[in-house]
Amino acid sequence: MSHAPAPLDQRMIQPGASTGLFDVFRRRYLLSLIVRKEVGIRYRGSVLGWLWSYVKPLIQFLVFFFALGVFLRLNDSIEYYPLYLLSGITAVTFFNESFSNATKSLVENAALIKKIYFPRQMFPIASTMVAAINTVPQIIVVIVIALFFGWSPTFIGVGALLFGLVIIALLATGLGMLFGAVNVTFRDAQSFVEIIVMVSVWASPVMYQWQMVATKVPDWLFQLYALNPITGAVELFHFGIWHALDPANAQPLPSLWVHALVALAVSIVFLIIGELVFRRLEGRFAQDL
Repeated sequence: MSHAPAPLDQRMIQPGASTGLFDVFRRRYLLSLIVRKEVGIRYRGSVLGWLWSYVKPLIQFLVFFFALGVFLRLNDSIEYYPLYLLSGITAVTFFNESFSNATKSLVENAALIKKIYFPRQMFPIASTMVAAINTVPQIIVVIVIALFFGWSPTFIGVGALLFGLVIIALLATGLGMLFGAVNVTFRDAQSFVEIIVMVSVWASPVMYQWQMVATKVPDWLFQLYALNPITGAVELFHFGIWHALDPANAQPLPSLWVHALVALAVSIVFLIIGELVFRRLEGRFAQDL
């Protein structure tokens, strides 16, 4: 008895068609391989390996404590200044590493892109995930130091830290896809990113408090400064760690949670823009590389 052939699927699918970011997470196994490879490369040939991720922020704290807190007497103006500085730098370092590596990720993986097809967004996303993994030891060191100074974790404090990480991850991924796609054709984009990374530390309250900006600039300019997603993320880190040490004197950014929600919305907008530009330029990657 013969069987009738199964009906053919009449839908025509364009070869190499991608659904963008959704396609990346449908291939989670491949994404995990790329992330594991990048993390392995970072510590390849190192004797101490992951231990360096804990040693560096600890040494950084000691430098801040003695050079800035004691010798320059910044502890007199900002209580627990080394911890204030280290928590802010942790947030900005996550953004800078993720953004920089995401911008370079397509060019650095040119050989793979030209050989086989898979969602190219996988490289910028993997860069953000690797940066997040590298940031975890820094956060652990900051928390341990804060515990030594009497910090007590709270639900809202931990939530603020996680919220800040989400904002930075979305912003860095969106900007990484945007500049990474442009960087394939115009390598000047990478130099422009280096300028943004250099300015990011000073464009947010890392080395100083937000009150210094509020008293020096017009109110409308301060509002633009406060709506900077990195400012919101840094202040969430400060709220989660530094503010809890001295809540009576440590003043958070006005309407912190409103600014944080706006920062989240701005980061999502940049993620959408980055995805749209990436998909528009994606067809030229193999040729331009």
